[in-house]
Amino acid sequence: MDEGAGNRDDRDVHETDRRMREVVLLVRHHGEPESDVSAAYPNVTLRSRSSMTGRDGRRKRIVEVTGDEAEIPAFLDAFEAAESILEVEPLTEPGRPRVYVAVTVDATRWDSISERLSELGVHYRNGTTISAGWERWTLYLRPDESTATVRESLEAAGNETELVRDVGLGSVDAGGRLDALDLRERLTDRQREVLLLAVDRGFYGPDRTVSLDEIGAELGVTKTTAWEHLQRAEGKVMEALEGALRETPESEQNRESESTLSPESEREADASSESETEN
Repeated sequence: MDEGAGNRDDRDVHETDRRMREVVLLVRHHGEPESDVSAAYPNVTLRSRSSMTGRDGRRKRIVEVTGDEAEIPAFLDAFEAAESILEVEPLTEPGRPRVYVAVTVDATRWDSISERLSELGVHYRNGTTISAGWERWTLYLRPDESTATVRESLEAAGNETELVRDVGLGSVDAGGRLDALDLRERLTDRQREVLLLAVDRGFYGPDRTVSLDEIGAELGVTKTTAWEHLQRAEGKVMEALEGALRETPESEQNRESESTLSPESEREADASSESETEN
């Protein structure tokens, strides 16, 4: 065997791996409860926490539901009332900001994004997050696979898509690092604005040089509204931090720097929340 040829083959494999891309898409999955009901309850977030099991048209998976504990029960009722949902079985006690449920769907009435991706031969990460009607999908594409083709296929089925990022796999942070892009996606524009203002004004400093009244006044909202936005933002930041701390980070050197695309989807939850609070 030609040792030089073997080395070249290895280099070719590594080069192909390096050119593989991680693509993050937001998908507005029209007509399906995980997207439509989520859009009606923007303060509730869904996360798939298990694989799909079952047969004969019945499929079940475990889902984590987080958000406003006063809204979660109504959200689950609306979710279970959808035609494609056969059962929503509570796995933890209700009345908390984080609950787990087992969701059974009628696969004959359920349009699956994962199946569409599989039909295209696209690899994807398990554990979709759905917030304010938008599903977050992480895909892994080979050099010969087109992001545009994937989006066109999903949109042809009546869905909307937004490209969040498209980067070389070699430049993706090692597992366990806090993904700043993911964190930005979790926060609405208003939550991010309130949180950054609180940090800038010293709200989290040892001497706390600003009050919630002052933060609210600067933003033109009431103290209660400012507190609600800040509380939700803090919860999402701590949740992301907890996930990062529970993972074991791997050392990674000489990371390549590549540009990212980060268009944000519109969030109407904050505007409606402020209107309700101040009325």
